[in-house]
Amino acid sequence: MILLIGGAGKTGRRVAERLAGQGIDVRVGSRRSATRFDWHDESTWAPALVGVRSAYITFYPDLGLPGAAEIVDAFARTAAGVGVEQLVLLSGRGEPLAQQAERNVQAAGTGWTIVACAWFMQNFSEDFLVDAVRGGDIMLPAGDVPEPFVDAEDIADVVASALVDPRHRGRRYELTGPRALTFADVAAELSRATGRTIKYTPVSHQEYGVVLRDAGLPAELGDMFRHILDGRNVRTADGVMEALGRPARDFSAYADRHAATGVWNPAR
Repeated sequence: MILLIGGAGKTGRRVAERLAGQGIDVRVGSRRSATRFDWHDESTWAPALVGVRSAYITFYPDLGLPGAAEIVDAFARTAAGVGVEQLVLLSGRGEPLAQQAERNVQAAGTGWTIVACAWFMQNFSEDFLVDAVRGGDIMLPAGDVPEPFVDAEDIADVVASALVDPRHRGRRYELTGPRALTFADVAAELSRATGRTIKYTPVSHQEYGVVLRDAGLPAELGDMFRHILDGRNVRTADGVMEALGRPARDFSAYADRHAATGVWNPAR
């Protein structure tokens, strides 16, 4: 039995599909799933871990927020205490608080794999920025700093393998795409793929904080842009090749694949 915390999310549902395709029993843990799991209700943790051999840890809303590392530490120790053999943590590159959560998982007393990721390409096609792309204007406090965006399909491939294959234990993989793109470059790629004009408009952190609050999201998410988009994550990494023996998917292929589905059509 493998527990997928946040198993209906961007990476979790993809991991679930891969494991189910291998005939592996999967248990999805979330506030709305049959197996209830709530990061802020420790009474839900132990029941979700009954009979579990491996667990995939994704923290909502983000591992880089204050307090997340301590909660993940408590969960990892609970999992180790009930005999879970392997924990796979989804982390973010260059986020100090996320890196503390990584250390906590590594010290919990069980097998572990860290999957530290660049920005997801799917942020542009699933919830976070999809409406901005449909509207033709991506507004973010990102300046002109490049980011080596990673495909969630690659993340899911690595995570699914790490949950079942012991050769990944004790490894930390940094997952990125094969090249770094500015958000202006992304807008150009999306324009090419959709045949529409999509632009990128840089805004201040203060302006973006208002956007987040209006969307009901923590304003602290905006502060994270100061850390993850300050140039520290510009370099690409070989984590996909290290884990799977193949290159990472490119943003152009992602854009073409999703444009064909109509997800960015304005009428939607």
